[in-house]
Amino acid sequence: MMQSTNALQNWIARLDRRVYAILIGLIVGALGGLVGLLIAATDPLLAAGAVLGILIGLYILTSVSGALYAMIAVVALLPFGTIPVKIGFTPTFIDGAMGAFLMVYLFQWMTGRRQFFRLTPAYAPLLLYIGWLIWSFVFGLRYAPPTAQILREFAETLLSIGLVFVLVDLLRDPVSLRRLVLVVMVIAGTEAVIALILYALPDTVAERTLIRLARIGYPNGGVIRYVNDDPAEAERAIGTWVDPNALGGFLAVTATMIAPQVFSRKPVLRWRIVAWGVFGVTALATFLSYSRASMLALALSIGVISLFRGYRKFIPLILLGLVAILILPQTRDYVVRFLQAFTAGDLSTQMRLGEYGDALRLIKQYPVTGVGFTGTPSIDLYTNAASMYLIMANQIGLVGVAIFASTMLTVFAYGWKAWKRVQDNIELRSILLGYHAALLAALLNGAADLYFFRLDFQGSITLFWLTVALALSSSRLVLEDANQQN
Repeated sequence: MMQSTNALQNWIARLDRRVYAILIGLIVGALGGLVGLLIAATDPLLAAGAVLGILIGLYILTSVSGALYAMIAVVALLPFGTIPVKIGFTPTFIDGAMGAFLMVYLFQWMTGRRQFFRLTPAYAPLLLYIGWLIWSFVFGLRYAPPTAQILREFAETLLSIGLVFVLVDLLRDPVSLRRLVLVVMVIAGTEAVIALILYALPDTVAERTLIRLARIGYPNGGVIRYVNDDPAEAERAIGTWVDPNALGGFLAVTATMIAPQVFSRKPVLRWRIVAWGVFGVTALATFLSYSRASMLALALSIGVISLFRGYRKFIPLILLGLVAILILPQTRDYVVRFLQAFTAGDLSTQMRLGEYGDALRLIKQYPVTGVGFTGTPSIDLYTNAASMYLIMANQIGLVGVAIFASTMLTVFAYGWKAWKRVQDNIELRSILLGYHAALLAALLNGAADLYFFRLDFQGSITLFWLTVALALSSSRLVLEDANQQN
């Protein structure tokens, strides 16, 4: 009887393996058919991208770290990519990556794998800022009804700000923080290399390469950019960000984040030369974007880093770079452009000054509340201005700007408190400094560019609040480690 039972169990086990094998075969066959259909209907590149996206999607649904890294990669490499499917609106790749990340994170809470939510002092002003954004949006509806696109972009902005709470809670140990620095180095270095390759290619080849991304929401022509939009002048590096100023802002922030690693006593990479290489290509790509605001933000942030003990080796490098820029004939045009910026000697600077004047006129009329995000009270007023702070004042008023400023000051005050207790922790020292210097670079860049606040630049907005989250996370971990040692 026992032998008959064992034989039956063995037969069922073999049958289960056969059924399992049949199911695997059907899945593989279905995927093969899907790939063949994509190749026939579109092109091999899109088919390969779809399959790779499916595989990455399956992975990130099982790993919160993988979901986070995928989201950062999408922000850096495909910030304007859209999923070629409409569900009432066209979702972006960032929507999908952020949604997957938040879903995996929330699932950890629902299953009890994550407990005791982490808090920081910056949360109070940050919640007030979110509340004021929502109030400003509702208040501005009196001037114009919202479109589906504006509603989506505003919701995305709120989600990007909400990432601060999630990331600070997620990053609970120095190992995770160090690994994230490494991920940022790899991804930012990749985007910088892409930008340099496209810059070096003949314009027609680079154009043909970039317009292949039109299938996922990118422009299908006229993507190569030049100084003053004049093909007779210097070409500007754009990478996959399309807009050279937006690329410059991304690279300035990430290059500053990476910079302390080149002189760190315990860098995240064993080979310091690799850190130098990544920092070098990101700085070079920033330079070739011809974004004056980004270059100035990068230079000033590196200058601030050089004031701290252990990083003063940057001072001779800064001086050497400044001398090289001033005397080399290849950089003469760059020097001229900076002089024009400070003397209003070029058309783009004159246009910016005109925008600043119009913005101040709007602020004078609506100083407290701004006019919201959907429209303006009259056709002779507009909210766009080439400054994050001016467009912010236009849309959410001076009260909103003050709340934002208090939030940033709280982040830096929290960071300074952590810095005074991190002196003996060489593992976290460079990371803490890098994240806060990167946030400073973003804030400086925002003085002459609007991409970290304007709703239709979701990638830049997400990058900004990721940087805020990383600064807060590093401060919290430093203070937590210091308290444990005491």
